[in-house]
Amino acid sequence: MNAQPRIQENVFLGDMNSLGISARARYFVPVTSVEALKQALAWAAEKSVEPLILGGGSNLVFAGDYRGLVVRMAITRRCWEHIEGDEATLILGAGENWHDVVMYAASVGYRGIENLALIPGTVGAAPVQNIGAYGSELRDTLLEVSALDRHTGREVTLTNSLCHFSYRDSLFKHEPGRYVITTVRLRLSRSRPFCLDYRDLAEYFDGRDARSLTPLDVANGVMAVRRRKLPDPARLPNAGSFFKNPVVPIETWHALQQAYPDIAGYPGDDSAKIAAAWLIDQCGWKGYRNGRVGVHNRQALVLVNHSHGSGEDVLELADRIRGEVKARFGIALEMEPGVVGSP
Repeated sequence: MNAQPRIQENVFLGDMNSLGISARARYFVPVTSVEALKQALAWAAEKSVEPLILGGGSNLVFAGDYRGLVVRMAITRRCWEHIEGDEATLILGAGENWHDVVMYAASVGYRGIENLALIPGTVGAAPVQNIGAYGSELRDTLLEVSALDRHTGREVTLTNSLCHFSYRDSLFKHEPGRYVITTVRLRLSRSRPFCLDYRDLAEYFDGRDARSLTPLDVANGVMAVRRRKLPDPARLPNAGSFFKNPVVPIETWHALQQAYPDIAGYPGDDSAKIAAAWLIDQCGWKGYRNGRVGVHNRQALVLVNHSHGSGEDVLELADRIRGEVKARFGIALEMEPGVVGSP
């Protein structure tokens, strides 16, 4: 018979979330297998406490201590299968570090996720957010995920189409808490064209023949571009992009263009994605600091924890920013991180 999970109590979470918020978990357990995950969830059910699945903590704001069970995903796995010609499937455990995976794939010559270098967090969290950067998204390469369905207690496989991916969105956001991702499968290629159309990348590689580039070259270029604009969470705690780029009807885009000719965005046929950073910057928030938390001075999308700010400090600042953007442009910004815990 399998041993019961070793549940810890009153565990500090400040070094387990990239905003560095000093929250605590009433109960805590790391899990390294699907069986251990099942046992942890069964323990939570028996004790009538709510479980929180925690990966790298890069997309969470702790509003206060978590009074349930924090389950730290530490399932590691990294192997290849179905190697056919230029293509291969990379199998990954949910607890793998995402950036390390990107650099691993790029170093052995496989393309598809190199634009997603330096995104913090774990593999298991990546499909939830459908992480994306510089013209690429996870859904471009994701084949399927394995997950534990908490409604049925069964392990299930969800193909790309069943994940219902869209911009920074997925099935997992619409049914929060139901699925716990345990394994991710990516279909990568040695000959897939690079995605270098995004302005910052195009400028970085200006003059270089794309045919001469390797996936590692592109990953390193992405890292250089990101580091110019984005702070390292290890040095300045942050959760990356705090707001989504809002998508508006094309008629709204044209009206805003008339009023603000220099507005930054990406118009399509029926809708346009507006740069949230531009909206926030226009309201004067870039570089703001109130002593504990603030807005990064090179990227207005990034809220930073300068000096032991609380989750309440971060959320109050976010609300003020959203209020001013709404009042000036009529656009409601949506937060990317989830909010958990209570004061």
